[in-house]
Amino acid sequence: MSTTPTKKIEVFVERIVMGSRWLQAPLYIGLVVVLGVVVVKFPFKIWDLMSKAITAEEADLVLAVLSLVDLIMVANLVVMVIISGYENFVSHIDVDGTRDRLAWFGKLDAGSLKIKLASSIVAISSIHLLQRFLEAGDYDNSKLYALVVMHMAFVVSALMLTYIDKIAYEKKAGGH
Repeated sequence: MSTTPTKKIEVFVERIVMGSRWLQAPLYIGLVVVLGVVVVKFPFKIWDLMSKAITAEEADLVLAVLSLVDLIMVANLVVMVIISGYENFVSHIDVDGTRDRLAWFGKLDAGSLKIKLASSIVAISSIHLLQRFLEAGDYDNSKLYALVVMHMAFVVSALMLTYIDKIAYEKKAGGH
């Protein structure tokens, strides 16, 4: 049984479309480089904290610690995007022979990833907002209000994504 020219074209196009997912691989490698930049920045922030620890005010120390936590959360966010994005959109990651398997590995679909990203953005925004409130004397009220409004937009967006994902899950589970 021979294939028709139309079928050959269809198979060719489908292979190109499926292969196009590999165009994302350099983007994930770029995020690994970004993660490296965050890792390089971290010890300098610790050094800065340690050099000011004795003479700094308590509020300044809290701000410095929040800055470190913020950097860690950004790093966590980047790792989550790299691993789950690659796994969901490029290729399966084989970790069967290793003990380095993360608790969420292989469980984050595109919807779950969006919710985790939105939650991470809300957490990072919360830290920034807290930092700005601790430095409230350096900012005028209109900027602080704008930051609160922006943070609330992130919160509402995260809640809406969660709600939409819940509805989709219930429809899928209910067979609708």
